[in-house]
Amino acid sequence: MGKATRTDTQSPALHGADSHDLIRVHGARENNLKDVSIELPKRRLTVFTGVSGSGKSSLVFDTIAAESQRLINETYSAFVQGFMPTLARPEVDVLEGLTTAIIVDQQRMGADPRSTVGTATDANAMLRILFSRLGTPHIGPPSAYAFNVPSVRASGAITVERGARKTVKATFNRTGGMCTRCEGRGCVSDIDLTQLYDDSKSLAEGAFTIPGWTSDSQWTVQVYAQSGFVDPDKPIRKYTKKEMQDFLYGEPVKVKVNGVNLTYEGLIPKLQKSMLSKDKEAMQPHIRAFVERAVTFTTCPECDGTRLSEGARSSKIERISIADACSMQISDLAEWVRGLDEPSVAPLLAALRQTLDSFVEIGLGYLALDRPAGTLSGGEAQRVKMIRHLGSSLTDVTYVFDEPTAGLHPHDIQRMNGLLLRLRDKGNTVLVVEHKPEMIAIADHVVDLGPGAGQAGGAVCFEGTVEGLRAGGTLTGRHLDDRARVKEKVRTPTGTLEIRGATANNLKDVDVDIPLGVLAVVTGVAGSGKSSLVHGSLPVRSGASGEGVVSIDQTAIRGSRRSNPATYTGLLDPIRKAFAKANGVKPALFSANSEGACPTCNGAGVIYTDLAMMAGVATPCEECEGKRYQASVLEYHLGGRDISEVLAMSVTEAEEFFGAGEAHTPAAHRILVRLADVGLGYLSLGQPLTTLSGGERQRLKLATHLSDKGGVYVLDEPTNGLHLADVEQLLGLLDRLVDSGKSVIVVEHHQAVMAHADWIIDLGPGAGHDGGRIVFEGTPADLVAARSTLTGEHLAAYVGS
Repeated sequence: MGKATRTDTQSPALHGADSHDLIRVHGARENNLKDVSIELPKRRLTVFTGVSGSGKSSLVFDTIAAESQRLINETYSAFVQGFMPTLARPEVDVLEGLTTAIIVDQQRMGADPRSTVGTATDANAMLRILFSRLGTPHIGPPSAYAFNVPSVRASGAITVERGARKTVKATFNRTGGMCTRCEGRGCVSDIDLTQLYDDSKSLAEGAFTIPGWTSDSQWTVQVYAQSGFVDPDKPIRKYTKKEMQDFLYGEPVKVKVNGVNLTYEGLIPKLQKSMLSKDKEAMQPHIRAFVERAVTFTTCPECDGTRLSEGARSSKIERISIADACSMQISDLAEWVRGLDEPSVAPLLAALRQTLDSFVEIGLGYLALDRPAGTLSGGEAQRVKMIRHLGSSLTDVTYVFDEPTAGLHPHDIQRMNGLLLRLRDKGNTVLVVEHKPEMIAIADHVVDLGPGAGQAGGAVCFEGTVEGLRAGGTLTGRHLDDRARVKEKVRTPTGTLEIRGATANNLKDVDVDIPLGVLAVVTGVAGSGKSSLVHGSLPVRSGASGEGVVSIDQTAIRGSRRSNPATYTGLLDPIRKAFAKANGVKPALFSANSEGACPTCNGAGVIYTDLAMMAGVATPCEECEGKRYQASVLEYHLGGRDISEVLAMSVTEAEEFFGAGEAHTPAAHRILVRLADVGLGYLSLGQPLTTLSGGERQRLKLATHLSDKGGVYVLDEPTNGLHLADVEQLLGLLDRLVDSGKSVIVVEHHQAVMAHADWIIDLGPGAGHDGGRIVFEGTPADLVAARSTLTGEHLAAYVGS
């Protein structure tokens, strides 16, 4: 049959369905958005930019993506909705033209010890099926190769209720792949006894070195000394085998101490219950430091860190076990899988090849499937989440990305740009929140929010093309073509920090001297070994417990919606004391989590009503009108303001308020100056931590550490989430730190930071086993002149050399 041909020559009229080519947002008021109304073209790449805190995430994630997800959830039955996360309708008047939204954000992956890159994607599941079909010897179904599944055996009588009831004897077996020693974690925890006591002393001489365990003031110590199980006057190293067993592992028993009935328990189980089972983040700093010293993690001796049982490790395909496959670099694993030719599992091999090739294509070929998910950076986690969408056949979907270039070297950004353009060219709408000019340059449509941050932002300053943005005169437009100059005169080091024989992860016996007293930048392509060198080797080299080194990484801040910048930085303590002193009352009255809390809402400021499968409703508390405090507390004033008015101030306002006059409080003022120094002057003191962006959280951590006594500051990509205009302010802060006598070491990809450095250490030349070597050490000017590395080429292009 021939191909059908068109006979009509007239151009068809526009079909009604083709007129819906815009996403319309009218009256968006989420967080700091000021009645924003915009129209976004579908099937195009739209980049949202603006200074940190200008409202980008509020518009893209909290309004457009949130409403799309909520509408999809509503298509399910009420029963199913009861098992799904409940989403409230965003504060917006009209949202039209929405399509299904797939959110690929920078939320860190769960740090569960059993979660790996392989389990977080589908790669491990496919490998388990592959080995259960082809592995020899055959040991069982896919679960026999899973380190999260323990082996189970049971036997006994069961009653079968079918017709005439009868009791039958049954046995049940399930073969799992979990290592019994480490329970699938790959490492076992041990307690370093030398950190618990000095064995050359007796209990009477104060042998315990546990914080707070002093022989004269602690009932716990008296229990050990007077229990009768050990001699209190004998040095611990001279205990008999039985005394040592009772001292360390004794079962709980009642003993009488000074006429009081108390419980005696061995030292190890006692510490396990009292300290080691608690959340480290909630501990006092000195207790946390002790726990980190006392608990050591070592590779499981039984499974050698593979997490798998002996049976799972013994089953192989072409001399490769599943443990070997998971420990391979993914680019090598992809080659191995490509070499397997078995028609019986052809569809499985094709799917596995596609997944592994996606890892390589997205620039993550240097990872291994057994890499713990919690150790991935925010940028790596986001790219791992992208993998399942790369080969998707779905079209007319809205993909939402949050700074997909985070943690990427300029060389890798070009590859990421290609992936986003491919998603768009398949007929999808791509919305990207981004600051990097290389990504803004490929946008079909740009939305610039601002003009400032916090309450000074929340408005659309520009909407249009990249060329229009350049000519538009907005803050982003003016800084889009900023190019830093290479520093001509560099500082002279005051000393060096020696790292010798570093072999963490992919490092190849690296020897390097990091200069002190200067701004040193460690750079290289993603996966070249930067974090392994700095975080894996540096603290160890500068003292037994990393003393003197202040490390500020990208781990998330823990905090509930009751936590805010004032509580996190310790600012609330001097403020409460100042209010208490001025009014002659207790400081606890000025805490919304303590005595001063409104009794109706318990200091939350809102009443939460759970509506089961529908979104819960948060309504301002009628008693305190959202102020969180009892009415009687708000009658106390300091400098003419009550405590709720002070917490509503921005950092800049509060800095002026506590800097002089009646409210002059030096302790509070010092903390506020540090917050302003890191560019957070627009944050309000009482803003919940849960509403802060990733960049804001890292700078908040930096502000809290600025007063630390450490002489060496280690920063991990501090430009993440920073607008082009804010990078200049960050460089000024780093300069002030160095000029005050500190040493600053920055792991960074941003060319402006590289150009501003006194010394650059470049790792590479590639990622994974192609990296792990020092390919350049020297000044930025030397790196540009040599152009001997990928970093050198991109830095030279950036500065226009």
